[in-house]
Amino acid sequence: MPDAPASLVTDPAATVAERRRQALMMRACRLEPVERTPVWLMRQAGRYLPEYRAIRQQVGFLELCKNPRLSAEVMLATVDRLGVDAAIIFSDLLPILEPMGMDLEFAAGEGPVIHNPIRSAGDVSRLVELDDLDRLEFVMDVVRATRAGLDDSIPVIGFAGAPFTLASYCVEGGGSKAWLHTKSLMYSHETAWHDLMGRLARAVSRYLVAQFEAGAQIVQLFDSWVGCLGPADYRRYVLPHSRAAIAEASKHGPVIHFATGNPALLPLLREAGGTVIGIDWRIELDEAWRIVGHDRAVQGNLDPAVLLTDRDTVRRRASEILSHAAGRPGHIFNLGHGVLPQTPVENVLELIATVKGG
Repeated sequence: MPDAPASLVTDPAATVAERRRQALMMRACRLEPVERTPVWLMRQAGRYLPEYRAIRQQVGFLELCKNPRLSAEVMLATVDRLGVDAAIIFSDLLPILEPMGMDLEFAAGEGPVIHNPIRSAGDVSRLVELDDLDRLEFVMDVVRATRAGLDDSIPVIGFAGAPFTLASYCVEGGGSKAWLHTKSLMYSHETAWHDLMGRLARAVSRYLVAQFEAGAQIVQLFDSWVGCLGPADYRRYVLPHSRAAIAEASKHGPVIHFATGNPALLPLLREAGGTVIGIDWRIELDEAWRIVGHDRAVQGNLDPAVLLTDRDTVRRRASEILSHAAGRPGHIFNLGHGVLPQTPVENVLELIATVKGG
């Protein structure tokens, strides 16, 4: 192995920066060969962990998100227990909407509720431009606290909701199965829709850049609900705004662009941008990678429900995905969405051991 450059030997800060740059997952993002496939899981700190449930008995979800010390502790303990290769900050997609004028509540048993939804073209003006991130400084503090508690070999992942997913929450006032209010506004008031999406794209861009500046090395853009659209609608109503949200952030580090629900959108996700394209479980990994192009890294894509089965099935299905990746540089192992609350912890540990051994 060649000697380290003199600048790295004499400059501890440079040494830290280089160790972080050479982390397994960072190299995979850059399509560099790695000694094994890196693995982390969406919702890896969540309700399936008894330690997390114990904390949640003492503090509400939004309160936990706004407590940098506790949020960092939750993720640091999870990384230590699971042995994953990255730590995504403990937060949520929706707090960004509060300083933009949305009245957000996480209601027990109901999930997120927005009490003043945007239901008409005239309502869009109520969404405030996010010019000042002061009210989101707690998120940057979570990034800093998480980064400070980790070994340099473990990158910190920041994240944000994509413009469409945030817009759908703003319009629906919560979750939905059909997104009727969202599609009605999108189809009937196109100018207002693009105004709404533009405000959100600018906010997301600033938010992601701020997370990079606070110490995140990677960020992920979650488009959790965009699978309700077909390709033509995605291109017309979503793509320009997702591209705008990603463009500035990608100057600061790798961006994982993840959408669920419709594999037909994969070529458009590539077009919108992202260093890494996240793949959900509705398509085989090798086929998805062919569609995305082998000049992009991919992340995925075990069905989270597999973790509700038995260890033999977990091992077999994980090994199948690794075989689909075929050792090609640029694969990051993950689920096709987040860990389900009913998941046995031992199955998660089995999955990670399988990936590390595979």
